Amino acid sequence: MRTLMDVRTLQDRMTSGRRTVVLDVRWALGDPHGREHYLGEHIPGAVYADLETQLAAPPSPQAGRHPLPDAAAFEEAAREWGINNGDTVVAYDNVGGLSAARLWWLLKDGGFEDVFLLDGGLAAWQAAGFETDRGDELPSLGCVTLAPGHMPVLKLDEVTGFTSYGLLLDARAPERYRGESEPVDPKAGHIPGAVNAPAGANLDAAGRFLPPEQLAARFRELGVLPGRAIGVYCGSGVTAAHEVAALAHAGLEAALFPGSWSQWSRRSELPVAVGSEPGGHAVDTVSDPDTAPRSQLAG
Repeated sequence: MRTLMDVRTLQDRMTSGRRTVVLDVRWALGDPHGREHYLGEHIPGAVYADLETQLAAPPSPQAGRHPLPDAAAFEEAAREWGINNGDTVVAYDNVGGLSAARLWWLLKDGGFEDVFLLDGGLAAWQAAGFETDRGDELPSLGCVTLAPGHMPVLKLDEVTGFTSYGLLLDARAPERYRGESEPVDPKAGHIPGAVNAPAGANLDAAGRFLPPEQLAARFRELGVLPGRAIGVYCGSGVTAAHEVAALAHAGLEAALFPGSWSQWSRRSELPVAVGSEPGGHAVDTVSDPDTAPRSQLAG
């Protein structure tokens, strides 16, 4: 599965007039100003895609902080971005693809084949000396048709027994995995049996994806074996899509657990482990996940 496009290839496509829809997915946990960043500077012709409202359904204690969007609503958003059937779509952000991968995954899941992450994102575009624009872009309405179900997904009730036969990767930062820090969800720790595989380690110092052979070696060290099923989760299903993209870049397929920790941690009956080992040691569950502040559902 081709996953990435480099900035020079994108520039060549744009200057040659080949039909390319460029989407800006500027978003980061704790930074609600993605649209303002886009308006201040973006790749020429890029259209802003709002992660909170277009790439996710409203948050809820039952489904987590970033549930997958309604299929019809996402198709409508894709048309508003100007996407037609047969187009080539390139998504980028300014955090190494950690947010843009959500859009990549959703389009892939909808059956759209020619969608890529811009390797290195806006920083790589600027480093190459290419021009940027300011302000908003108003694309013509597209007519793309999307049908979800083309990418493997893990539902909550499938995750509990997954580690008995598959490898479950936790794409969050190590301190969140170990249970030392939890800035947004009501419990700290990880799903018992999950292996920590921080999504940021998929990138080099410049924010570009590691070569496929290096990624493959990384995932082998984490326990990826031939024929072994792979599942991925994170805090709310956003950066986990980046891990799925990195695995795809290495020639591996993985299922996304969309609800991720934000869904798991709100179920009082589900176990929680802490520490650096996959099994960790069990900790008591919180008294009532629904008593967590509403602000925790928005991050």
